[in-house]
Amino acid sequence: MNRIETAVSRFAEGFNCSQAVFSAYAEGLGLDEKAALKIAAGFGGGMGRMAETCGAVTGALMALGLKYGGITPDRETKERVYERVREFAARFKASHGSLACRVLLGCDIGTAEGQQIARQQNLFTTVCPQFVESAAGILEELL
Repeated sequence: MNRIETAVSRFAEGFNCSQAVFSAYAEGLGLDEKAALKIAAGFGGGMGRMAETCGAVTGALMALGLKYGGITPDRETKERVYERVREFAARFKASHGSLACRVLLGCDIGTAEGQQIARQQNLFTTVCPQFVESAAGILEELL
């Protein structure tokens, strides 16, 4: 199974979108899978189910930081990772129109009403896996 399939599979298993993407790549970038799952735990549902930035996107951005980020505060390293982040964001937006969970889903899962709509329309099982797969695919090309 490749990393894109691993991300989609982990999401299907019940991990959140951010955990699914980040953990599929983290071990290959030097971070233990369990640590990656814990780190990404709060980013699902558009960051803590606030329906902000899509968790698949935040998972990918963490992986980009793990690959290209630095451990010293130098400008060159910051620019290198920011450039990759902007490239990822542009490509994801071009494919899906937004980075925002509430826009991508067409409802605000940060509210009880929005969660009900998402469940009734099966968005978590029909739409979200597409975002996980797309984010992982873009990430695969940028790493």
